Amino acid sequence: MSKNKIFSTLIDTPIPGYRLGVRVRNERLVSVEFVSSGAQLIPPDSRFSRHVVRQFERYFEKQTWPFDVDLFAQGTEFQRRVWLALTNIPPGEVRRYGELALTLNSSARAVGNACRVNPLPIIVPCHRVVAATGIGGFMGQRRGGELDIKRWLLAHEGITQ
Repeated sequence: MSKNKIFSTLIDTPIPGYRLGVRVRNERLVSVEFVSSGAQLIPPDSRFSRHVVRQFERYFEKQTWPFDVDLFAQGTEFQRRVWLALTNIPPGEVRRYGELALTLNSSARAVGNACRVNPLPIIVPCHRVVAATGIGGFMGQRRGGELDIKRWLLAHEGITQ
C-alpha cells in the first residue's frame, strides 16, 4: 500500500478501509494501489482517468465486468507472461500457484513472486491465484489488511476462502 504518492485519481471503493490510487501515463494505465480510506480523494485528471474510474465502478457493481483499458505494466519478460496468464482467469474462478507454474514451465514460488509485484491488481487479477492449502498471499503479505482485500475481491466474485 502506498503513502504520499501522486496519483492521476484516487477513488473510493466498497472494500472496507480502502481506496484506489490510480496512475495513468499517455492514455495507458500504469499502476493501481490500495491506500487507506483516510486518504483524500483526487478527482480524475484527464478523460482517460475518468474512463478508468468508470471501469472500476462497473467492476464494483458487477463482478464479471470485463475491463477495457490500455495497460502499461513494466516488468521482466517472465513477470509479463505471468500477468498475461492472470488476465485469462475468469471472474469467479481461481487457479493454484502450482497450476499456473505448470502452464508457464516455472515454479509456484516464481509465479507468487510475479503476483507480488503486479502493478495492476484487480485488472490483472492476482487475487484469483491461491495456494494449494488456502488463500495464499496478496501483495507480498500472508496476513493482515492485504489478505482482507483479497478475501473481499474473491467474495465479490462469488468465491469464499
